[in-house]
Order: sequence, then structure tokens, then C-alpha cells
Amino acid sequence: MCLGGKGGKKYNKCKNEKCTCPGSRIERFIQPCLLLLVQEKPNSHGYDLLDNLKDFCLEGASFDTASIYRNLRRLEEVGFVRSDWQMSKSGPAKRAYVITSEGENVLTMWAKNIEQNKKLLEYFLKRYYG
Repeated sequence: MCLGGKGGKKYNKCKNEKCTCPGSRIERFIQPCLLLLVQEKPNSHGYDLLDNLKDFCLEGASFDTASIYRNLRRLEEVGFVRSDWQMSKSGPAKRAYVITSEGENVLTMWAKNIEQNKKLLEYFLKRYYG
């Protein structure tokens, strides 16, 4: 149930739009997901990452190509990933991404924070449901 997304009545389910209810989104979760995907498969291309990112989507969330590349650029600017152009026999050159040691450290911090948040959320739900 939704507490009222854009233009919707309270308690109606959101329809084909991103839910704006408090707690419905995990801000910047795309970044650790991208880091994890690049760690799992070094030299991934943006479109590969986009396909695999769907496994992490929250209900109703979607990631477009522009947001993937925007986040990859940010991750590269801060030194968490690096990229190189790879030439292709068929088609244009593509950027291939690899995680850096600093990116590995940040990914570890994300995992620890997620674990802590998981405990807090489980505690909240335990108290809520009694």
C-alpha cells in the first residue's frame, strides 16, 4: 500500500510511477550495487551492468541508461572504479569498468552499513508486529 504517491489518494497503490512514500527508496543504493557488479565481473560494460542491476531493483524502481553512466562517472571521479576503452570487432568501442582498491574498501563499508541497517529494520518490524 502507498501513502500517496504523486497525484494519488492516500493508501492507494502506486500506479506506473515511482512511489514517493517515506521509506520507499534507499537513496544512492545504485552505487554499491554497481560496485558489487563490477567486482563480480571486471571489465563490464554499461549495458551489461544495466541488465544485471535489475536484480537489485526495489518494487517499481527502474534505472535508465543515463543514470547508470552518471553514477559510473561519479564512481570513477572519486576513484572507486576506473575504465578503459575496449575496441570491438563489431560496433563502437565501449568503456569497460573495474573496481579499484578504494572502491573495494567503500563496498565493504556499504556492506557493513547495510548489515547494521538490516538489524535496525528487523528490530523495528519486531516491535511493530509485536
